[in-house]
Amino acid sequence: MRMSDRGQKDIHGSWVPSPDPVANERREPADSTNAMPRIAISEALRNNWIEIWYQTKIDLKRKCLAGAEALARIHHPQLGVLPPGSFHPEVDDAGIAELTQQALLATLCDWTMFEEAGFNLQLAVNVPVSALFKLPIPRLVAEYRPRSERWPGLILEATEDQIVREPALINEIAAQFRASGILIAIDEFGAGFSSFARLRDLPFAELKIDRRFITHCATDAANAAICQTAVDLAHRFGSTAVADGVEHPADLQALMVMGCDFGQGPLIAPPMPKEHFVELLRQRMGKPRAAAARPAPGGSQKTAGRVA
Repeated sequence: MRMSDRGQKDIHGSWVPSPDPVANERREPADSTNAMPRIAISEALRNNWIEIWYQTKIDLKRKCLAGAEALARIHHPQLGVLPPGSFHPEVDDAGIAELTQQALLATLCDWTMFEEAGFNLQLAVNVPVSALFKLPIPRLVAEYRPRSERWPGLILEATEDQIVREPALINEIAAQFRASGILIAIDEFGAGFSSFARLRDLPFAELKIDRRFITHCATDAANAAICQTAVDLAHRFGSTAVADGVEHPADLQALMVMGCDFGQGPLIAPPMPKEHFVELLRQRMGKPRAAAARPAPGGSQKTAGRVA
């Protein structure tokens, strides 16, 4: 699998572990209560309340920057930034598809901003399987992708429980995606309990281990066994293993010993707005602060920052 700038300047383990000096100003609240506000996707899109935040992904073997995952967040004018569970659970496919398209286009646009800041990142976007079937993703990527020769392509993440339902269609779609520089990752692996036989038939480039197994994998024998199996399985299929939701230094060390390829989670860096994300990268890489942000082409802010 091709990751972005694997030869990029090594940052000598400064990502492992990492405090969060940048995102304190706009840290998202914990998703911990059943009483949180629920916002319909259509309402958030209509009122321009969607933002795309980014979470760092690191190479656990080289201890250097590898990429980032794009995550949609609601920034409500009165309630502030709402936790991930704030999207109303009763949503229709049309709303999900519209949100997915906006997130995809914003991520493609943001890559250019990151490159201009000196970072060649392979970005990943969460995509429901229903949107994979509904949206003309290869056409959208062909039209809106960065024109730089350095663009490393895009990763689309779909959860295991969704992706194993339609293996034939997923294989057909994946063949079209590869021609457009798009790879597929299986997200939340282990939560869907798919058989290895079904997994063998899926065209995935990354296997993202579900966070419930990452947590305490250094001390919980069952979690450690599941993580090790997932890492070995990914490697046997010629793919890479990603530890998602890493919170504890001991777990991170255990994953390194297991041979896990990449990691992300609050221990390394939480999700944050793109401006803070770029500033965090500058601090870690020793780059000077940018003088001023360049406006998006044509003066539009929709695809550059806040997603309509």
